[in-house]
Amino acid sequence: MSKYLKGFLPHLLVLLGFVVLSLAYFSPVLQGKKIFQSDIMHYKGMAKQQLDYAEKEGEETYWTNSAFGGMPTYQLGAKYPHNYIKKLDLAIRFLPRPADYLFLYFIGFYILLLSLKVDFKLAALGSLAFGFSTYMIIILGVGHNSKAHAIAYMPLVLSGIILTFRKKYIWGFLLTIVALGLEIVANHYQMTYYLLLLVLVLGLTYLIDAYQKKQLAHFFKSVGLLTVAAIIAVGLNATNLMATQEYVKESTRGKSDLTFLPNGQPKEVKEGLDPTYITEYSYGLAETFNLYIPKFMGGGSTEDVGKDSEFYKAYINLGASPIEAIEASRNAPMYWGDQTIVEAPAYVGAVIIFLFVLGLFLVKGRLKWWLVGGTLLSLLLSYGKNLGFLTDFFIDYVPLYNKFRAVSSIQVILELCIPVLGIFALVRLFNDFQKKEEKLKALKYTILICGGLALVFLVFHSFLFEFTNSREKEYPEALLNALISDRKSLFVSDTIRTLILVLLSAGIIFYFLKEKLSEKLVVVVFAVLIVFDLVSVDRAYVNTESFKSAREIDKPYQASNADKEILNDDGHFRVLDVSRDGQSRPARAAYFHNSLNGYHAAKLNRFEALMDFHVYRNNTEVLNMLNTKYVLAEDQSGRVEASTRYTEPNGNAWFVSELDTVVNGDEEIRALDSLDTKNKAVVLKSVFDEFNLKRTYQKDSTASIYLTEYKPNYLKYESINTNDGLAVFSEMYYYKGWQAYIDGKEVPHLRVNYALRGLQIPVGKHTIEFKFEPQVVETGSKIALGSSVLFAILFVLGGFLQFKKRKSTS
Repeated sequence: MSKYLKGFLPHLLVLLGFVVLSLAYFSPVLQGKKIFQSDIMHYKGMAKQQLDYAEKEGEETYWTNSAFGGMPTYQLGAKYPHNYIKKLDLAIRFLPRPADYLFLYFIGFYILLLSLKVDFKLAALGSLAFGFSTYMIIILGVGHNSKAHAIAYMPLVLSGIILTFRKKYIWGFLLTIVALGLEIVANHYQMTYYLLLLVLVLGLTYLIDAYQKKQLAHFFKSVGLLTVAAIIAVGLNATNLMATQEYVKESTRGKSDLTFLPNGQPKEVKEGLDPTYITEYSYGLAETFNLYIPKFMGGGSTEDVGKDSEFYKAYINLGASPIEAIEASRNAPMYWGDQTIVEAPAYVGAVIIFLFVLGLFLVKGRLKWWLVGGTLLSLLLSYGKNLGFLTDFFIDYVPLYNKFRAVSSIQVILELCIPVLGIFALVRLFNDFQKKEEKLKALKYTILICGGLALVFLVFHSFLFEFTNSREKEYPEALLNALISDRKSLFVSDTIRTLILVLLSAGIIFYFLKEKLSEKLVVVVFAVLIVFDLVSVDRAYVNTESFKSAREIDKPYQASNADKEILNDDGHFRVLDVSRDGQSRPARAAYFHNSLNGYHAAKLNRFEALMDFHVYRNNTEVLNMLNTKYVLAEDQSGRVEASTRYTEPNGNAWFVSELDTVVNGDEEIRALDSLDTKNKAVVLKSVFDEFNLKRTYQKDSTASIYLTEYKPNYLKYESINTNDGLAVFSEMYYYKGWQAYIDGKEVPHLRVNYALRGLQIPVGKHTIEFKFEPQVVETGSKIALGSSVLFAILFVLGGFLQFKKRKSTS
């Protein structure tokens, strides 16, 4: 036992070191402060209603009315029964946010390198290179927490797979279940999808290697075990996966039934996102060198260039005051690449890229090829529309690829692969398998490639690049010239910086090969270089100034006078925010009201169509049928007011007297152009026939239906009518969960007016209820419970077999 503890001690010290480094980088968390993350601010607006409901009622609601007219909460942090893998995830993330994610970066990558039989010191070094990679820090700064969460578990999944292929079947199998379960629970399917692409590359290289070594039986045995592990991991997350799969078909990620655009142009009807939307954030071909030289393309979309910049001087010369000029220089548009907006360069690090190139010469076999293959696939796909033939092929033919946007984010794969191969360059450097002459030769080639590239940029940059883009044609010439001058200065200084780091890295290796430095000292010096290289760039974008008081972060929105006025109205209605503040902070209205606004990448498809075709075109009848009572807008003085003059809301529900029928979604959405929504409704001919509806309904002045009880997942109405009637409800139609009841008896309801609920109500006085009772949650929870029990049994059995095996060999 003492031997075992002694062997574990170095790893314990490394883990403690990771904790210290995570807290040190995000040191304000020790003062109780929290990082300001724009995406989390939006999330807080979107999730406020469901969180308040859970606190008040002591139960979860899987529907919210606070945004987009109503939507499921499946992608808004919904909590499910028997989600024990989530409890494990929370236990692992014990540090205050966002230090918890940085710690996950470190520990996941450390385990990956250990699974590849790397010495713990080099494994720790690689973890620093991965965790401090600029992109990893930047996404924490802006609040892409679920993305960071999923990325952090990627190395752990690879660890389980690699252990299995190394014939560590039991531990590889069990680790793959846990790691993939955690990966899925992070709830960023785009990152998990990219991981799958890397796993396919890894699997292909292992298959080729197994074929060459005549070990196909072992390969397929490993694949079989990993397949079972994946099934169990999916089972652990069954509820979220099943709910998401159900919802995605009805969301903007699913297939629309419309064949034309709001401007009347034809629209290709297919599943997935529009290719233009998918490739909006496409990495530029020349931008590749941002990975190696941080401000190769100016850095982020806005940079602080200071009073000594040409940009500042140009502003002064154009007549600006010193205060105006300094404010402008703090937000100078330095980025000149192809993307519309960039928070910061995706800098991998000059030192680690130098080691990666060295690894291309020193590392042999399947490890090298899956890492290089993953790096190239990641880089080429990140180009998006700038490498259209490849991107179009993936969009059209590779399953699920068209479900995700921002193709540049696939570079997370190369940001994982490059440090692994870079660390293996040091592994090969330290071993005796290769002659010193071969290592010196590899070093020479690496210096020529990395140093030569930097020198070429340094000498010929003015001939190679224009340092501007097509979006800046309207800039005054003096201002544009100043920007170009400052961009060149940043380019030159960062290129020199990279060249110095390359030469220092080369010098360390050269002196090691000349036996002037020990292995331990080389590791220490490279640790210092890597941390300096990456953290100095990271701190320019995410630092102590990114933190604010916990109170400010926990309550990101303050109610305006207009909000307070609306909150004093105790009715149930919706709000549309068209103010400038509402446009820049689209989830703000959802924080206080039931809103038509919101911030989410997957809203209901039909709601999006209503907004695009009608609300944004000021169709007040559609606003009325959505029960929009208040519009937040600026008055002539610029003050935001809660205006009621724009709409005459139909109310929570109303009886109509006439039905129009149409044959498809195109006609249905067009019918709303001139529909008198208070008296008429439009319905598909197929639905009309299915429900045996009537063209006209008698409606007298005594007919009424009104809301008597409201919860996000439960609506109760009382109705009275002297005739059979058809009622329209100002609620989004979502049949996979909402159930209608009349006097306690479940009855079918239908879709009317393209997106709302309709219900036939018989003559007389009745109680109508709508309950959100998604069967998918109940079914998924049972599967998750069964999978958890199965894993527990397998874990105990695996531990017993390993103990028995160790005992028999001792």
